[in-house]
Amino acid sequence: MRILLFSGKGGVGKTSVAAATGVRLAELGYKTLVMSVDPAHSLGDSFDLEGGLFHGTTADPKSVHPNLWIQEVNIQREIKRHWNEVAGYITSVLRTTGLSDVEAEEMAIFPGMEELSAMMYVNQYRKEKQFDVIVLDCAPTAESLRFVSLPTTLDWYVKHVFSLERRVMKAVRPIIKTFGPIEAPPDSYFGNIQDLFQKIQGIDAVLQDPETTSVRLVTNPEKMVLRETQRAFVYFCLHGLTVDQVIVNRVLPEEITDPFFENWLKTQRGILGEIEAYFAPVPMSTVPLFNHEVLGVAGLQELSDRLYRKTVDPALVTRTEKAYSFSMVDGHYEVRMRMPFVQKAEIGLFKKSEELVVEVGTLRRHVGLPTTMASLVPVKARLEHDMLIVEMRSAT
Repeated sequence: MRILLFSGKGGVGKTSVAAATGVRLAELGYKTLVMSVDPAHSLGDSFDLEGGLFHGTTADPKSVHPNLWIQEVNIQREIKRHWNEVAGYITSVLRTTGLSDVEAEEMAIFPGMEELSAMMYVNQYRKEKQFDVIVLDCAPTAESLRFVSLPTTLDWYVKHVFSLERRVMKAVRPIIKTFGPIEAPPDSYFGNIQDLFQKIQGIDAVLQDPETTSVRLVTNPEKMVLRETQRAFVYFCLHGLTVDQVIVNRVLPEEITDPFFENWLKTQRGILGEIEAYFAPVPMSTVPLFNHEVLGVAGLQELSDRLYRKTVDPALVTRTEKAYSFSMVDGHYEVRMRMPFVQKAEIGLFKKSEELVVEVGTLRRHVGLPTTMASLVPVKARLEHDMLIVEMRSAT
């Protein structure tokens, strides 16, 4: 099964791009699911479904086109299906603070529940081989990064803290019940957490396998949007995921001659050049700004035709190599990137703001640095079997 994860800044049009990709895949014969992980769902609206996507209590995938299903993760339904003990205990604790029942129930939906629920579905569909491709319409960038980091975080918690916490709570629960200001969590609370963890086991390896999972970053030709896209690229690399495409949406057509758009077109050309240079060798695709709202299967087909040019199969694995990686070795940080057919004498390195810039002849590669490495400078570099390894240390 292929997993295509679409991420980007809020408002760039990633839902439309993800939905259009789903339409193209379905037309190519793939059994396809487009799943919305964004709490502010708009997937049903993208397909122009009257009254939204779901009615009643069902949260199962809904067929909208031959070979195509869509699903929105509804956290209220997921709490009833998977989080009863956890949410119930948190709600009871919040009530003791003076919150009303409704307020307590709302506050009991803590960050990560929606993303974790989506992962459980993805893992379930993968194990049951229900779909050929799952297209994930993710929340804005920060939540997308939380989505991909959750399995590792939860794995560490269960292995290092969970068992001890459960044993300690079992021993002190009678004391807390007698003297504590709030009720201690019942053992069923811990059982619920363990059950949730078992349902996502293995998904971290799936997300980091480029033969299975690819990240597609959606952006607009605007400087403010580009900066967030660059940060997202860095952090997806940091989490071990492979970005195989950058999609620039709502590009003004060059044939526009109205003087009102002259400055916009000029700025846009500069930004497109910057995007191509920054993300290379990851390919960039563009989608024009339409003169109408993209809605319904027909509108999404039109968008997919412009994005995939009627010949491209979006499910194909086009990149298995990560653009670059970060690691800590013997107390210092290293940036690693593949540099085939290059001699050490051809390489130039320098630091620019929060980026490491690598020059090979007339080519220039920008590597955005994570926050922990932003203040470091390159002090040494070496080539090992076509791999450029740059040692980063403090400037002081």
